[in-house]
Amino acid sequence: MVIKHAFRKDIAALTAVETACFPPAEAATEKEFIDRVQYYGNHFWLLYEGDKLLAFVDGFVTDEPDLTDVMYEDAALHNEQGAWQMIFGVDTAPAYRHHGYASTLMRRVIDDARAAGRAGLVLTCKDRLIGFYARFGYQDEGVSESTHGNVVWHQMRLRF
Repeated sequence: MVIKHAFRKDIAALTAVETACFPPAEAATEKEFIDRVQYYGNHFWLLYEGDKLLAFVDGFVTDEPDLTDVMYEDAALHNEQGAWQMIFGVDTAPAYRHHGYASTLMRRVIDDARAAGRAGLVLTCKDRLIGFYARFGYQDEGVSESTHGNVVWHQMRLRF
């Protein structure tokens, strides 16, 4: 297995895994992935085994302290010098869940953000995943203002 960053050739695989992981109202579209990879492909962490994408994490960097819905939609808001690594998605293809792949990727993302001198990481998650992210040191800041996909999200923050 190898962890790598995203390039245009990964778009179809990213879209397929995302579609398998999230309902349509929550899933990023192919167009959104094209924009995201163009602006911040180096802020995707893709776990491949051979030519099969098993899991990935993506998100951009900003000085804004809270994750907002507009961030999902506008990849141009990425600021490579920003303080906060936002996490938009932690996806594992259904057939490869419960093998520790998401945890492996999350540890790598945390290590990379720390090495880059970020203040920390921010993500939103559903109630059932609060405990998963807490294991990495994320703190639940309560219900997020995000209504992405018409879902209630909790904002989680990991400060360095």
